[in-house]
Amino acid sequence: MEIKSYQTQAEDFVEHYLLADPFLPYTSVVAGIFLCKLVYDLTELFSSIHIKSYSALTKIKRIEWNNRGISTVHAIFISFMALYFVFFSDLFSDQRSLESLTVFRSSPLSNFGLGVSVGYFLADLGMIFWLYPSLGGSEYIFHHCLSGTAVAYSLFSGEAQLYTYMVLISEVTTPEINLRWYLDIAGLKRSKAYLINGIAIFFAWLTARILLFIYMFYHVYIHYDQVVQMHTFGYLLVFVVPIALSVMNLMWFGKIVKGLKKTLEKTQ
Repeated sequence: MEIKSYQTQAEDFVEHYLLADPFLPYTSVVAGIFLCKLVYDLTELFSSIHIKSYSALTKIKRIEWNNRGISTVHAIFISFMALYFVFFSDLFSDQRSLESLTVFRSSPLSNFGLGVSVGYFLADLGMIFWLYPSLGGSEYIFHHCLSGTAVAYSLFSGEAQLYTYMVLISEVTTPEINLRWYLDIAGLKRSKAYLINGIAIFFAWLTARILLFIYMFYHVYIHYDQVVQMHTFGYLLVFVVPIALSVMNLMWFGKIVKGLKKTLEKTQ
């Protein structure tokens, strides 16, 4: 009876506090940070047991190895969430008859996804600052601060979540980028897997970080009458963040094209 009482109290706590709408954004952010720590430890444990080359890496390389495990898991999670809300869910559909405008719609699930992402950006920024510049230079800090601010604002204000998820689809390229780093560390730059990975990065980047951004700007254009009703800060974020990220994406895409060209030349 006593165990059942504790179980009931725990269920009530989860339902009325952790998963209650007023607390869900904060709970999801904390969950995101906790999950980053969990994935880091599991990556370290798995790699030390099953990957022979892991123990031969320097300490900083092992930390980066584990850190990329975090970013890969986050990317897979948030990519699925973003693809679902943008293309499959009717939450942001124009055909759905709702009192609220598209730019003001949200749900507990959409809030949870954004909260986990905010937790990731906070955890990753903490590691970047802690080991600066070993895990990334100023461009990574700028990217994470910009993206994290936009995601956090969308989470806590409930504004422009559709556009936030559109931008977050770009995380679909992260696993390929991380795999390329792992292949490089393993000395497989001349392998067929490295070439296939380069081609996959090219098409994924072109689709998710260039063409999809063009679609997002078009969507903003045809829904501008709704966008102008947002708060000033949110209105600015809808334009400033995607434009800034688009410039960075184009710059990185140029490097991807050059790298793929060199790899193809070496295989001929």
